[in-house]
Amino acid sequence: MIHKHVQYYFRHIKDDLPAGIVVFLVALPLCLGIALASGAPLFSGLIAGFVGGLVVSWLSGSQLSVSGPAAGLTVIVFNAIETLGSFQGLLLAGVLAGVLQILLGYLRAGIIGAFFPSAVIKGMLAAIGLILIIKQIPHATGYDNHYEGDESYMRETASSSFSDLLQAFQGVSQGAMAISLIALGIILLWETSWIKRRKWLSMIPAPLLVVIWGVSYNFFTLQFAPEWSVSDVHLVKLPVTEHLSDFWANFMFPDFSYFTNPKLYQVAFTIAIIASLETLLSLEATDKLDPLKRIAPTNRELKAQGWGNIISCALGGLPITAVIVRSAANINAGGKTSLSCFLHGCLLLSSVLFFAQYLNYIPLPALSAILLHTGYKLAKPALFIEFYTKGMSQFIPFLMTVVVILLTDLLIGISLGMVIGLFFVLKTNYSAAISLVKVDDRWVLSFNKDVSFLNKALLRKCILQIPENSIVVVDATKAHFIDHDILETLEDFLSTAPDDNIHVEITGLYDKEEIKQHDSLTILNKLRVAKLA
Repeated sequence: MIHKHVQYYFRHIKDDLPAGIVVFLVALPLCLGIALASGAPLFSGLIAGFVGGLVVSWLSGSQLSVSGPAAGLTVIVFNAIETLGSFQGLLLAGVLAGVLQILLGYLRAGIIGAFFPSAVIKGMLAAIGLILIIKQIPHATGYDNHYEGDESYMRETASSSFSDLLQAFQGVSQGAMAISLIALGIILLWETSWIKRRKWLSMIPAPLLVVIWGVSYNFFTLQFAPEWSVSDVHLVKLPVTEHLSDFWANFMFPDFSYFTNPKLYQVAFTIAIIASLETLLSLEATDKLDPLKRIAPTNRELKAQGWGNIISCALGGLPITAVIVRSAANINAGGKTSLSCFLHGCLLLSSVLFFAQYLNYIPLPALSAILLHTGYKLAKPALFIEFYTKGMSQFIPFLMTVVVILLTDLLIGISLGMVIGLFFVLKTNYSAAISLVKVDDRWVLSFNKDVSFLNKALLRKCILQIPENSIVVVDATKAHFIDHDILETLEDFLSTAPDDNIHVEITGLYDKEEIKQHDSLTILNKLRVAKLA
């Protein structure tokens, strides 16, 4: 069995190795930026990144999901550090949050992920794609020099993101534009059939070429045309460790004295719930992007994230979740198994230990091109056209999810999308559950599916349409469940039907469990008088 697993991973290593490098290059500045935005030590973001890669990738049942520090938790972490008064207090809250997530996994809370409608999940993906484009354009033009919030969908960053986008073209750096435009050209060229037909070329991952291009460009322009180079603020900034003792000095440990602080438990509960929701959303979205259409076990994922948070926070790292942006970059780069996520964790760890100074030569515009392409694939126009052709019941929840996430944050957008989606489900169920048609000399009132109190108004509407001096057949054979409110409405109809000279015949109703358990003996007698078939 172990031999088969090893064979499976080695069979896909040609795809997973370049994908792991791409995810590492994308995750590196984001881990640093999220730590900066959270008011935490920079190294804490890197700890969370390599724990997500080294530990969660193997505990998780998902082959493509990438875990690490998430922009969606930055405000929560920032406020938690202020509330508790120290970063080490937050670390203890993160450990407790991990324990709660493991408990949620054993309680099978992962089933919540199955209740997110497809239109809402695709809307979330499209919104994140647009957010990536909005947030990466300033990097691509050389205007912005911040990484924090680059994959965020928080209300706090929405307005600043649009503001940065509008100003991005006013402070264009010709060097940054040259790097990002040619980098995009390389990525698009590598998707053409001409490249794919040449195996020796298609084996070289486009994102890796993009990074080599960016570093080479800046090296030569610094030497021969400094005005076309990019400045230090537009390069990756990784803490350089010169001695092993410097590396160990970056680790911190939870302060257990906070166990007596009641605010600790409130913070831990908040982190556990938000991190679990983000993880389930990301997992559902990753499954939809998976070209092999694999379905990851949600309860196992919650347990894996719980252990990840315990280990990360115990070592001085930020809380972690499954992150859709990095997962999408993994899939877009051709990743096939969890080996790519593991490799990204190995690279994050070794980069701090051995080659941080060399990675600091990578220009941010080169990484921006990779994320711009990922954003386009998530939010391509064809997706909007596809949902429009599916009808308003799919298009409106999809579009509203996109718009609200862009204007507010992920959870509000998903919540509104769910509400709108539920409205259309109820509307469809309302109109299709009960029908009234005339067949020959009689009216047939059919229960086409299970009926509940939600269908009570429709049943009354149908009953009022039945004319006097009619014969009515109530057909309940297709309904497995009939709510008591429906039975009482039928009882009222049977009571008044003789006044209008309406003769009622009922089929497929008397054997229903709801009838036998009905607390009114009257309806049983009336149904018998109506000569149940």
